[in-house]
Amino acid sequence: MTAKIIDGKALAAEVRAALKPAIEALAARGARPGLAALVVGDDPASRVYLRNKVRACEEIGVRSELHALPADAAEAAILERIAALNGDARVHGILVQLPLPRGVNAERVLAAVAPAKDVDGFHADNLGLLLRGTPRFVPCTPAGILRLLEHAAVPLAGQHAVIIGRSSIVGKPLALLLLQKDATVTICHSKTAHLAALAREADVLVVAAGSPRLVGADMVKAGACVVDVGIHRDAHGKLVGDVDAGAVMPKAGWITPVPGGVGPMTVAMLVANAVRATELALGQTAR
Repeated sequence: MTAKIIDGKALAAEVRAALKPAIEALAARGARPGLAALVVGDDPASRVYLRNKVRACEEIGVRSELHALPADAAEAAILERIAALNGDARVHGILVQLPLPRGVNAERVLAAVAPAKDVDGFHADNLGLLLRGTPRFVPCTPAGILRLLEHAAVPLAGQHAVIIGRSSIVGKPLALLLLQKDATVTICHSKTAHLAALAREADVLVVAAGSPRLVGADMVKAGACVVDVGIHRDAHGKLVGDVDAGAVMPKAGWITPVPGGVGPMTVAMLVANAVRATELALGQTAR
């Protein structure tokens, strides 16, 4: 058995193409979706991610603007910039590129973004709506993962999903989405006992641990769907994930590649959230 590759790059292109009619309809009303990205510092990976996001927006007609602050910017200056973007009618969505420099309170910064412009879905108001099952914006990576699973026709109802990683960006919101699809969900983390045994029980295994090649074939159930959220460079400069893909592919039923799996879908769902934010700002019924 060799795992089926779930191609996130191809699906992301389909998602972006499907958004074009909505963007054109907004343009006909004189409203071009506007996305503002705020980055603090000169982290190379953050700059690459932002460049990809900006390019994806501009390719389908979403106006994007980059706000770069130096690494030593005071937290008050960051909050002031966010307040200005909150009040800018041309900006429908705001994203704050993480991580923020040491000494900056990330929770306070994310909480400063107006919930109606929080296209990352990180604000407590939006996470609460997701918990209630009536989301305004779903965090982009979990939303992208769910679309990948649905596109590949991976069974979810009644299946056991194990998520390695408990962040509010991926693990926790994804658990809520999978519960809404009638999966039985287990969340694991760095203090979890018997991690390998729990992972082997998973019909759907999502790895968002931030640890290169953490999961090998010995942690995967035969035929399971393995979603790799991690992205790292190894000692040779090669991009690798949290899963040892070469070892796992002969055993898994499906697998997302690194690169070209979850990453492109995260960007596509960000664009989708920016379009939705514009529609909501105009009082349109959500698509």
